[in-house]
Amino acid sequence: MRSSSSGPPIASASSTDRRLRRAAKIGAQVALLAVLAFALMLRLPQVSGFSMEPRIDTGEWVLISTLAFRFGRPARGDVVAFSHDGAVPEIFLKRVAALPGERVAIVRGVVYVNGTRLDEPYVAYADTRSFPETIVPADSYYVLGDNRAASNDSRAFGSVAAAAVIGRAVFALWPAPKIGWIR
Repeated sequence: MRSSSSGPPIASASSTDRRLRRAAKIGAQVALLAVLAFALMLRLPQVSGFSMEPRIDTGEWVLISTLAFRFGRPARGDVVAFSHDGAVPEIFLKRVAALPGERVAIVRGVVYVNGTRLDEPYVAYADTRSFPETIVPADSYYVLGDNRAASNDSRAFGSVAAAAVIGRAVFALWPAPKIGWIR
């Protein structure tokens, strides 16, 4: 005759199996959602170039939110990713300096929007060139690199159409010393 204390009851073994299967199923669902989120709402490009130094360096991995502007528009100071159809189509990262309908001029490296000097604490490498006043077209943005001396931006190719904007750079993921929110 077997005693009732000689081993785990059969019911608890199947209960444990059910819990493990359920946890595995939930884990697989979470992993699938994460993959879909990255595929549909986020991009993770590696930056190539010096135009956004010192905040974003060449070789950094930056998280781009493609949903950032689905329910709103870029604001002055946002770092946006956009497609640029040059000789070789590329994705650029630049900072929004002027919004649709605004007047922008650059006088000896100082940016003026609607006649008011733009406060740009993120610019560490200034450029002393001047550019004549222009009006940003509707549904477009005037974008500039933070490293003005080494940036191919709206000064060279004009305003960027809103339709070309992919999203906003929100977070630097690598290398470790640069990890953090992009402002």
